[in-house]
Amino acid sequence: MQPARANGLIGPNAVLQLVPLLDRAGGPDWREALLGRAGLDALPDGSGMIPEAPVARLHQAMRRDRPDLAAVLGWQAGLATGDYILAHRIPAAAQKLLKALPWKLSARLLSQAIARNAWTFAGSGQFLVITPLVFELRANPLVRGEVADHPICDWHRGVFTQLYQRLVHPSLTCREARCCAMGHAACRFEMYRDHP
Repeated sequence: MQPARANGLIGPNAVLQLVPLLDRAGGPDWREALLGRAGLDALPDGSGMIPEAPVARLHQAMRRDRPDLAAVLGWQAGLATGDYILAHRIPAAAQKLLKALPWKLSARLLSQAIARNAWTFAGSGQFLVITPLVFELRANPLVRGEVADHPICDWHRGVFTQLYQRLVHPSLTCREARCCAMGHAACRFEMYRDHP
């Protein structure tokens, strides 16, 4: 299990990949209003980790303002974050190897790599690999304090889906089976094949 981090830092792509989508969905005034309510006076430059609290406030403000769009925007931002990781964080040789291996072995190797780097998306939460296709994020900071009757971690689902579809098997998709916002101790993410 990846231990909780007291400093509560998270990767900047949780903001940077969402901002252009906010512009397209609601315009720059809406985006600026959300950033202001989140306490993000300036966008991160992408060079390092950022405090998780304003990132969580941004995602939460979006969900409160536009519950009709929030799931799609979070999902799309997660897919874009996955694209960024593939372009800038996973070496081409490692990607080529994962794609060449049998998909179940690739899933095991990718889940191990995700666990080693979980601090970039888990912040002060704790990430645990249950199986190569099932993960839990305990005390997920992006939904901390929220209450929902359905899973709301669409950004995380998008990230996992993009990485697994591109590196393991093109039919793998991530669903969130449980969510901290629903009162569970952990958000549980399950990769499943939507067709053979």
